[in-house]
Amino acid sequence: MEIQFVLNGKKVTADVQPDAVLLDVVRGLGCKSVKCGCETTNCGLCTVWIDGKSSLSCSVLAARVDGHEVTTLEGVEEEAAELGRFLAAEGAEQCGFCSPGFIMNVLAMMRELENPDLDEIKEYLAGNLCRCTGYMSQLRAIQKYMEAKQTEQCMEVPA
Repeated sequence: MEIQFVLNGKKVTADVQPDAVLLDVVRGLGCKSVKCGCETTNCGLCTVWIDGKSSLSCSVLAARVDGHEVTTLEGVEEEAAELGRFLAAEGAEQCGFCSPGFIMNVLAMMRELENPDLDEIKEYLAGNLCRCTGYMSQLRAIQKYMEAKQTEQCMEVPA
């Protein structure tokens, strides 16, 4: 079956089987940041946004995104790079396998929650597994990134 959707701001058409999962379709369209880690919705590596909401692409039939908007890490590269600098500064950089899904969820959380506290951050990111670093350095980086973004927004508000 043929589906059409917006992928990272560009309209695309894909010929998919009825049982095709979104993970395989977006990777086939060149979005290699989306990884398969568990195929059981437990690791968060395959996180994408569907119409701006975090979704695990390994559990979404591709046919469901027909007419919708899908965003992968490739679609938010500037924001991802900025967050990546904060992760690196805290010693929380990862091998690259887990980080795309993790970054997608952090950015989604920032859009969804207003000033989340540490417990809310932990709860929101509970489905993201990392095998390379300790979570404390990641949490410090997220908090510092959020503080920097808030300061940046405050400076943009006209007096």
